[in-house]
Amino acid sequence: MQILRTPDERFDALPDFGFTPRYLEVDGLRIHYLDEGDGDAAPVLLLHGEPSWSYLYRFMVPPLVAAGHRVLAPDLVGFGRSDKPASPGDYSYAAQVGWMTAWLERLDLHAVTLFCQDWGSLVGLRLAAEQSDRFAAVVLSNGGLPTGDQRMPGAFRLWQRFAAHSPVFPIGRIVASGTGRRLTRAERRAYDAPYPARDFKTAPRVFPSLVPTTPDDPAAEANRAAWQIFGRWTKPFLTCFSTGDPITRGGDRMWQEHVPGARGLAHQRVLGGHFVQEDQGPQLAGIVDALVRGRL
Repeated sequence: MQILRTPDERFDALPDFGFTPRYLEVDGLRIHYLDEGDGDAAPVLLLHGEPSWSYLYRFMVPPLVAAGHRVLAPDLVGFGRSDKPASPGDYSYAAQVGWMTAWLERLDLHAVTLFCQDWGSLVGLRLAAEQSDRFAAVVLSNGGLPTGDQRMPGAFRLWQRFAAHSPVFPIGRIVASGTGRRLTRAERRAYDAPYPARDFKTAPRVFPSLVPTTPDDPAAEANRAAWQIFGRWTKPFLTCFSTGDPITRGGDRMWQEHVPGARGLAHQRVLGGHFVQEDQGPQLAGIVDALVRGRL
């Protein structure tokens, strides 16, 4: 496996991102993560999606730390400061879940509150289902756990085709197109920072094709098993979707109906686009804190 590593200087002086980088090696791959706040507090785990990285959470980490939480935000393999296998064949849904499971176990995290969005939910919900003894609560935002048994929205199918065939793949502009507010040029460059050349973008290019869209997809059975586990999940499960996401809009209702732990909670709708962390980071942090404290 050829592994690419983004030079550290690409991450110098990024706006609002003065966090200490930390690393852990899994299967010969260096995984980057943030670990901020009280190390003795129950952890809040923030999982990013595609094609973003932990920079997406820069507006959520400080208020969560100020509220007394330990906050962790890893970069999925292939994204951010984490190592990037160069070949599309090196990536699979199962491999990504396996790498993040190993990361979770190596850090021996328990009583975790998960906040996940986009591909962060495809990975994070599997972690929560398969390692349920390590998780105390889930906050799901603009994401889900597809099994290939339902037709995907047209907007997602367009995204798949764009990722596969577009001659250019401008990460910063892609993220900016999924926000309600206008990102600054420096913020767009921060999203581009992990990708100094075309061959570094393999994971962002291939991830849309790894989403299960047919019943016989290699990941479909494991996702169905996770759905069954969530059908018995009695711990808090909060949905916090945005009002302006054409791909996931309305997907929160199925979770509210399916998960026993979702009943009776004050599920949230917040203003923003697909990457709602950019639009409402402090508000989302407050919602997570309120759930942990039993106020929702």
